[in-house]
Amino acid sequence: MSLTLRPYKPSDAAVITSWLKSEYLMRQWCADRYERYPVTPEDMNAYHERYIDGQLSRALTMTDGDDVVGYITLRTPADDPTEQRLGFVIVDDSKRGRGLGKSLVSKAVKYAFETLGATKVSLGVFENNPSAIHCYEVAGFHRVSLSETESYECLGETWNCIEMEQHKEL
Repeated sequence: MSLTLRPYKPSDAAVITSWLKSEYLMRQWCADRYERYPVTPEDMNAYHERYIDGQLSRALTMTDGDDVVGYITLRTPADDPTEQRLGFVIVDDSKRGRGLGKSLVSKAVKYAFETLGATKVSLGVFENNPSAIHCYEVAGFHRVSLSETESYECLGETWNCIEMEQHKEL
């Protein structure tokens, strides 16, 4: 495998949206950020045009040669340039169990620290997503307690988030 991260291209959307095999998985991926399932490539590109500015928010695609195998976003929360927040983390569902998730997250963290100058990378993950939690822990993230738990209404249930972060070693 020769895995690389590059900026997202609109042509990536057809591949990425094909990995969202159910509304449950889609909600684990994006919470309430997309209105309806299934998410179409047009929906994804419209979201990018609206919310991904290339400055405070970036979308990255991981490739293995010519194949799109992962996708992730980084954004600067609340104008704090020392922090980057990961989101929309997903890998090709047909290639799970091969370490792609860890590679994707690790590459994004390295990019945040080395290219964007962050000293902290954070994320929120639903507590009903144990495989993602494990992936983040293996990639070096640890859980942190917040005074208030972030939660979303998804599919008629309340889904709580676990906050995780990783600090740059100085």
